Amino acid sequence: MANLTTTEKIRLIVQRNNLTLGLLAERTGQTRQNLSNKLGRGDFKESELRNIAEVLGCELKINFIDKESGEEI
Repeated sequence: MANLTTTEKIRLIVQRNNLTLGLLAERTGQTRQNLSNKLGRGDFKESELRNIAEVLGCELKINFIDKESGEEI
């Protein structure tokens, strides 16, 4: 699952939760068209991803990992 894009991950979790993108849009306070556009561009603010994760019952984890040392920051 690590090689999936953010959009693919959202769509997969939506499907697993038997939701629709329309319902996800409604529960995150946006129109279906707006969510669809963001999914198409993969263009999300961190706050939007946190909101989506909350609605989907997930924890959002964003990591920076130093390429040279492998250290997670």
